[in-house]
Amino acid sequence: MKHLISPLDLSVEELDHILCLGQDIMKNPEKYSHVCEGKKLATLFYEPSTRTRLSFEAAMLNLGGKVLGFSSADSSSAAKGESVADTIRVISSYADICAMRHPKEGAPTVAAMHSEIPVINAGDGGHNHPTQTLTDLITIKTLMGRLDNMTVGMCGDLKFGRTVHSLINAMVRYPNVRFILISPTELMIPDYLRKEVLDANNIEYIETNDLEKFMPELDILYMTRVQKERFFNEEDYIRLKDSFILDAAKMEYAKKDMYVLHPLPRVNEIATEVDNDPRAVYFKQAKFGVYVRMALIMNLLGLD
Repeated sequence: MKHLISPLDLSVEELDHILCLGQDIMKNPEKYSHVCEGKKLATLFYEPSTRTRLSFEAAMLNLGGKVLGFSSADSSSAAKGESVADTIRVISSYADICAMRHPKEGAPTVAAMHSEIPVINAGDGGHNHPTQTLTDLITIKTLMGRLDNMTVGMCGDLKFGRTVHSLINAMVRYPNVRFILISPTELMIPDYLRKEVLDANNIEYIETNDLEKFMPELDILYMTRVQKERFFNEEDYIRLKDSFILDAAKMEYAKKDMYVLHPLPRVNEIATEVDNDPRAVYFKQAKFGVYVRMALIMNLLGLD
């Protein structure tokens, strides 16, 4: 039995297999519409989510399976003090596979240790978000035709942004990927990511707070919001939330074939005027997330 807690739980070969399967599902959805008949997905979401939860549910329904679960800790027995370990023991009797989002880092790991069904980490605190990473990778691969030989700019909240951490971990395994890390000083990537991932793998990267300067060099610009829910001090959030706003004027600096990604939701870090630019692909990215989650569910259930 396999779980997906971190992007590193998948080898490059497994990752490429899931991405190729996702692309085939994208082209031939009817071929996969009955693959999970008789199977159930449990969605255990201890904190708010729109895209991730609904895309998991859409993925399982598209495969012919069924869905059960809860959308907040308040509507589960966690509100009564039940542990993650006990919850997953029970859910293992009700479903065939589980997707869990939790505000505490490591909670899905605890669930996997006590589970009798595959557990998918749908986001744990500021740590990891591996299925968003799969979504990002299938978007890049589909639009650019490759995952190597590119310069990736990451802009905004790089300290708490679990999508950023997961994507860096995944992309360092492909050759000749260079990073431009754009953030305020207070929201730079964590030390462990810098030392244990980038430096340890001899990855070329630049840390800066100047988006316009590096825009012409980027093949991908990965925008993120400053996450209010990760701040203990509201004054710090207010001071930093508008640090970088991508607008049409800044897009003038970019290559004609550069793509803008965003894990969503956005607040105001991308002006709505950018939505009409063909290089803005974040809504298409959200759509691709359903296909790659379909592929992942099939893979973990041994149905591919």
